[in-house]
Amino acid sequence: MDEETAGPGEPAARAANDLRVLIGRLKRTLKELDPPDGLTPTQLSVLSRLDHDGPASPSALAGAERVRPQSMGATLALLEERGLIERRPDADDGRRQVVSLTAAGDRYIRDSRRQRQEWLSRALQDGFTEQELAVVIEALALLDRLTRP
Repeated sequence: MDEETAGPGEPAARAANDLRVLIGRLKRTLKELDPPDGLTPTQLSVLSRLDHDGPASPSALAGAERVRPQSMGATLALLEERGLIERRPDADDGRRQVVSLTAAGDRYIRDSRRQRQEWLSRALQDGFTEQELAVVIEALALLDRLTRP
């Protein structure tokens, strides 16, 4: 088998496994910081998406989250009931609805992000020397290339 058709070499395979495991542990740890309010990952993702991308139709949100429109309808109903989102008629097509964050939804997302950021900053500061932090920053710059075209 030539090198182009062979699988990844041992160092790359080990790095891939270690990185996958690390990201999983970090995600679980950050999730534990979420307020115990019962929001599901999809509900949190919808709030985050609306914060990042702005108002969207329920069907666009369902597509982005890869869920059925009926499931998105249930998600949006709960978020609306909690006062985190609002639905309005689309200015261009009154038959459609547009979903956006309320002030409470915006605060929820900002508080959640701030809490995670503070925890992670403290953990990095308390767990690493300045030299180690410099290495982490360099490694993150290299890893960022994985997500760039």
